[in-house]
Amino acid sequence: MPSGFSIGPLYIHFYGILIMLGALAAAWLATKEAKRRKVDPELVWDMFTFLIIGGIIGARIWHILTPPASMVEQGITTWYYLTHPLDAVAIWKGGLGIPGAIIGGAVALYVYCRKRKLSFWTWTDIIAPGLPLAQAIGRLGNYLNQEVYGAPSDLPWAITIDKPYRLPEYADQATYHPLFAYEAIYNLINMAVLLWIGRKYADRLKPGDVFLVYLIIYPVGRFLLEFLRLDPSPVAGININQTLMAVTAISAAAVLIFRHWKRSPTVEVDQVENQG
Repeated sequence: MPSGFSIGPLYIHFYGILIMLGALAAAWLATKEAKRRKVDPELVWDMFTFLIIGGIIGARIWHILTPPASMVEQGITTWYYLTHPLDAVAIWKGGLGIPGAIIGGAVALYVYCRKRKLSFWTWTDIIAPGLPLAQAIGRLGNYLNQEVYGAPSDLPWAITIDKPYRLPEYADQATYHPLFAYEAIYNLINMAVLLWIGRKYADRLKPGDVFLVYLIIYPVGRFLLEFLRLDPSPVAGININQTLMAVTAISAAAVLIFRHWKRSPTVEVDQVENQG
């Protein structure tokens, strides 16, 4: 299965095309959300390049700091990247982490909003539904690269992974869970839920609530799917991605509950009327 095509000396990776298509789809959805909220949709395209750069930088840094176990076994560790700067920036060879992309994009959005005097939390809500849409489209690239597959499986929808792409300990296993597809489907459901919440409870939501819901739904799904993943990213003996997802979901849920926590005030009514 080809991973891309050549145009003269330039090799175009399908994965890169899908990532960009996902980003464009997310931006398009953000313009629709901006219009619905009576916010200038042109700002989406104005911040687009800025957010893409921030997201890619964040995604690459996350990969460098948390390389998967299979790469560590080959000697491609964080220290390797730090001592081989050309390899560290070679994103065309693969290696982008979604947690880092979200963090990098959020930092870029914060800086942009500060410069333009815009509400950061309002814009996180505008952008939030597009994030899982972009993730779902990007995950299709994992199929083309034969990566992010799950444990061996003989289910009817299991996919075949060619030998060069199998982990050594599973060299004799041909079919696997299509983990990337599970996550893509889950992300589309996440997008639908965020759009529904943003409309159904528009009069009760505070700025940033939709983004907080995203930070609950996606991490919960990713946490569970990590149990099927064969090539996690261990840091100090723990699956750092799974751990981060658990901490993020719990923290976002706590913040969301705290923001909407209302104590019933004690009202004392003293009806003393003195009429002439």
